[in-house]
Amino acid sequence: MSQFRTTRWSLVAAAREESAGGRMALAELCVVYRPPVLAYLRRCGCPDPEDLTQEFFLGVIERGWYSSADPDRGRFRSLLLTSLRRFVADRRAHAGALRRSGVNAGDQALAGLADDGPGPEAAFIGAWLDTVVSRAHGRLEDEWTRHGKQAQYALLAPLLVEQAGGRELQRLAEQTGIRGNTLAVQAHRMRQRLRHLVRLELLQTVGDPAQLEEELGELRRALAERAA
Repeated sequence: MSQFRTTRWSLVAAAREESAGGRMALAELCVVYRPPVLAYLRRCGCPDPEDLTQEFFLGVIERGWYSSADPDRGRFRSLLLTSLRRFVADRRAHAGALRRSGVNAGDQALAGLADDGPGPEAAFIGAWLDTVVSRAHGRLEDEWTRHGKQAQYALLAPLLVEQAGGRELQRLAEQTGIRGNTLAVQAHRMRQRLRHLVRLELLQTVGDPAQLEEELGELRRALAERAA
């Protein structure tokens, strides 16, 4: 797990440093995990969720997010979600205090959720899933590009969807002059590589292989629910 220890958790630790490296670490954390945090805050009815997302990251880092967190005992996603729950609870408490003092503040929007759409945690998990898969796709495309196969990647990328079937293969075969069976084999190998890259992405956020399998299971369930 040496790769894991030098990625997410050390990134959190580095973000507290008053240095160019610390600022870069914070910037990377915000970029990678901004979508799920923003999705959660939006579904909580937060005013100015974009600003609150930045405030969230700054706040948890200033409080020493990593100081009591043990990567051998927890998943990074769980830590992030727990921190978000506490953040929103604090904001709600603050909004309640303002209302009791007669101050009309935008934080009052935290009092309830929208009536439609997924709840905050479901929105968070969906955005987390999108982030993981998107980063894996990006790494896959980078690999093909480094080997001078960017055009071929663009051609085969639609076949990464598991449901892609004979009609799509036939269309691409007619378009390129490549046999459908050859395209199918290439797409199968690409999907296998994508799955491996998804595992590597998740490996950076869990403490051991057993937790990796749990994360993969939740990812598959989220995908199945989305497809349904």
